[in-house]
Amino acid sequence: MSISPPKWSSSDQTSPKDEEERLRELGYQPVLARRMGGFGNFAISFSVISILSGCMTLYGFGLNTGGPAVMLWGWAGVGLFVLCVGMALAEVTSAYPTSGALYYMADRLGGRKWGWYTGWLNLLGLLGAIAGIDYGCALFTGALLNLQWGFHPTPGSTMIIFMCILLLHALLNLFGVRLVSLLNSVSVWWHLGGVALIVGALAIVPSDHQSPEFVFTEFVNGTGWDSPIYVAAIGLLLAQYTFSGYDASAHLSEETSNASVSAARGIVRSIWVSWIAGFALLAGLTFAIQDYEGTKASATGVPPAQILLDALGTGGATALLLVVIVAQLFCGNAEVAAASRMVFAFSRDNALPGSALWRKVSSRTQTPVPAVWLSVVFACLLALPSLYSTTAYGAVTAINVIGITPAYAIPIYLKLRAKDRFEPGPWSLGRWSKPVGWVAVVWVACVTVLFCLPQSNPVTVDTMNYASIALVAVLVLATVWWFVARRSYGTPSAYGSAREQAEIAENIV
Repeated sequence: MSISPPKWSSSDQTSPKDEEERLRELGYQPVLARRMGGFGNFAISFSVISILSGCMTLYGFGLNTGGPAVMLWGWAGVGLFVLCVGMALAEVTSAYPTSGALYYMADRLGGRKWGWYTGWLNLLGLLGAIAGIDYGCALFTGALLNLQWGFHPTPGSTMIIFMCILLLHALLNLFGVRLVSLLNSVSVWWHLGGVALIVGALAIVPSDHQSPEFVFTEFVNGTGWDSPIYVAAIGLLLAQYTFSGYDASAHLSEETSNASVSAARGIVRSIWVSWIAGFALLAGLTFAIQDYEGTKASATGVPPAQILLDALGTGGATALLLVVIVAQLFCGNAEVAAASRMVFAFSRDNALPGSALWRKVSSRTQTPVPAVWLSVVFACLLALPSLYSTTAYGAVTAINVIGITPAYAIPIYLKLRAKDRFEPGPWSLGRWSKPVGWVAVVWVACVTVLFCLPQSNPVTVDTMNYASIALVAVLVLATVWWFVARRSYGTPSAYGSAREQAEIAENIV
């Protein structure tokens, strides 16, 4: 049986004016600049997924937690399920193209409390993603400095590099969405070209390669747990962490032309392109491993850097590490854009402490400047435990997954529960909406439980998986703040009252 393609309405090509009118119908006065095209919208999600960030930074985790077999087959399987999640989410995005994205969808389909908790989970995941991406970039920068000048990275020096990267991304985002869109468009070709260059070099230059049997069947358990099924399950974190952040297309929908279609397409396209390119990257790296144990214990602190060094020599490894680092910089910049729009939108509906500040928009660039600064500062705070714990970075990546993944499933579940009350937008799955939606919800439920489980045995303060604690903490915080802000929080039913227009005008500075 063949799967019919998504259905498009006759209004597939809507004008910017129509999108602004649609936004008003959803309750919001347009204040952000709609300067991003369809490719730019796809590019931001593709940049946030960033196979050269997620795959590379957690590759060492994969070597220890299931090894090559789990990394390659796990990527293939997780990618298929994530594509289902992405398609189901794209359908809801088409109906509700707002910067609030997931929480606005949940609010409309399930009520204020559903929207409230979805927003807090989404925010935790987005801020955790900034921390994870930029700290990973700092680790790779340390590895580059080690190869080139013998610099020995320490937790303190890595933290300084991390803070400089955060500052760079904050400044780039203050110039406006047009620059963000341009950088993301460049990022797409940089990522695809970078993967082709890395895989090509690793295939041609080394004289020795691992066998296909090793790459696709070798199982490695360095976790301390006895059950190979359990180890393989937690080893899926590499793929699931990488396949996150595609909601960026939805968060930038108020700045995208033809957003009801372009944002939905951007989500789906970013996933399947990343799925194909990521598999090629993981296979290329794994075939080129020269010394498995030496790679895991690399003096650079980054196993992929050791693979490049062993296979290509110092010069080749340095050049390709630079390619990876630039890709990670693109990724982090896109994630700051997405997270800041979530902060702006959530504050616009009075959900955050200090909302009156965080929802302000620059009249010059039409960018939510305070929201940008809040995003990078909070991401910095999330990564501070890395100064004291070698496992803190793994905890940050797990926080990203545990926060953002459930937030994806909530609007999908509420859409399924709403049945005929849900009115699809121009991008729809048609008769496949229900089966794809239920596959997405069940998958997310499974991985949410999975990534709260301990990843190493014995479980100590250093090896504890703190994702579950972070999840409980954000839910407690959201519950406490609900009793403070529940009277002021709420998504508008329709924009147009004099009071709402006055409030919007006051927030453009």
